[in-house]
Amino acid sequence: MRNTKFFSEKVRILEDEKEPENTDAGEGETEVNSEIEKLQTEAKDLKDQLMRSLAEQENTRRIAKRDVENARQFAIKSFSKSLLDSSDNLERALAAVPEDVRNDTDNHSVLVTLYEGIQMTETGLNKAFEMNGLIKFGEVGGVFDPTKHQALFEFLDPDKDAGTIGQMMKSGFLLNNRVLRPAEVGVVKKE
Repeated sequence: MRNTKFFSEKVRILEDEKEPENTDAGEGETEVNSEIEKLQTEAKDLKDQLMRSLAEQENTRRIAKRDVENARQFAIKSFSKSLLDSSDNLERALAAVPEDVRNDTDNHSVLVTLYEGIQMTETGLNKAFEMNGLIKFGEVGGVFDPTKHQALFEFLDPDKDAGTIGQMMKSGFLLNNRVLRPAEVGVVKKE
């Protein structure tokens, strides 16, 4: 009896799974086509989501890499800024020695030696700056660039072109091609 129930149940399941006869063939095809379109749309949406996710991951990697590189390049920014005052003081010390005394070893040998020592110290400091990406810029006669120079004043000078740097008050510095401190300058103006 059990076997009969079992087999009759199987037969009933198989009959239910049989395809309907061709009386509704057009309707069945429409359902299949509709299901195919639905699956294709779903596959397209999933592919789009995957591509967007991959693009987002790549953007995140690129941004993180850029941030790490910037942090590495500009980690010494505050340390560099603190040394700029020392560089300025060395420049002032060199400028304070009159030019006629700088090479007069007969009358001012101590001052000449002091001047040479300060000059060597400044040269060493500038080399150390350059090795770490810190570059001094700004010179008299150069063209004024508001992105790199800070104009403290303007003055008339018939011997120089308007818009050029006529006086340097403080040198500017770039850290890895980014302005760390603008050069403080006096700019020649038009009459």
